[in-house]
Amino acid sequence: MSNNNQTPALAPFSCSYSAQVPELLQRLNCTLAISTYQAGKLVFISALNESKIVQLPRTFDKPMGIAQDYEKDKLAIACKDEVIVFSNSKELAKHYPRSPNKYDSLYMPRLTYHTGTLDIHDLNFGQNNELYGVNTLFSSIIKLDDDYNFRPVWTPSFIDKMVAEDRCHLNGMAMLNGKPKYVTAFGQGNYFQSWRDTITTGGVIIDVDTNETIVEGLAMPHTPRIFNGELYTLLSATGELIKVNREAGTYEVIVKLDGFVRGMDLHQDYLFIGLSKLRKNSSTFAKLNLEANEAGIVVVHLPTGSVAGKITYQTSLDEIYDVHVLPNTVRPNIMNTIRPDYKEGVTTPKSTFWAIKK
Repeated sequence: MSNNNQTPALAPFSCSYSAQVPELLQRLNCTLAISTYQAGKLVFISALNESKIVQLPRTFDKPMGIAQDYEKDKLAIACKDEVIVFSNSKELAKHYPRSPNKYDSLYMPRLTYHTGTLDIHDLNFGQNNELYGVNTLFSSIIKLDDDYNFRPVWTPSFIDKMVAEDRCHLNGMAMLNGKPKYVTAFGQGNYFQSWRDTITTGGVIIDVDTNETIVEGLAMPHTPRIFNGELYTLLSATGELIKVNREAGTYEVIVKLDGFVRGMDLHQDYLFIGLSKLRKNSSTFAKLNLEANEAGIVVVHLPTGSVAGKITYQTSLDEIYDVHVLPNTVRPNIMNTIRPDYKEGVTTPKSTFWAIKK
């Protein structure tokens, strides 16, 4: 006999959000892309109208860093053992057989770099369409090409040998003028996973050009980014967004969110920051003293440091790695290579069409 008083199960990726979020996304004319390696998804979050958001989760194998080439309208996603590059076709989106006239963008897979399992974290396009990644396993910044699994371009001065030992947990990369400029790491050790010894106190920011450590003693720094000429970073272990004084080697806290923060992007005056739940039975997360333990997105008005909105997940999503804003994009779609559907979309320099199944 069924119990009619049971609460219906929540749908996958169910979330609640403050009333300002849909209106803000609509006004900013943008979509959020978040990667969750824990759930194996890239999720697009768009405004359906001024009062409701809509999501599109797409399956990938351990997605991490998200990169965008704005000039060529490309996306790249770092996955478990490959980096996939996508090209946007608005024409394919318009005539998408499953939902014609529903999407304004459709990112189609065009190139895959078979990197092997490198634990790539941050990913960015640079000058001349070069693709840079943070190779955490080998403690180095790399470029991707079709000659090797990876091409090393920089390693911290305290690392004496490039080996697969994740010696300092190099994770974040801030770009300047199309080149890596600042990186974050959990420590400055030179042996296998040395960063675990001082995980909440040993974090650093390093200047790639000078090899100088400009700030140290940080609490699990992630996601260094240059916004409006200033360097910002997230301190995951304390839930803080900080602005770094690069000359003095100090920082100021812009806002404290009291949750595990990682992944952020700025659009106009609004900063979108990822929140992750603390992993159960993790010795690392057990060391953190954070009151909030939820997954989602916090919207911060950067000029004032005030919270302008929030998305909180109830199901499916526990950890976020990257948060990326797709500007001038209202309702995008993306095709993975797991399902064969992507093979039916055909683009040439002069024509675009969906293949007809026989």
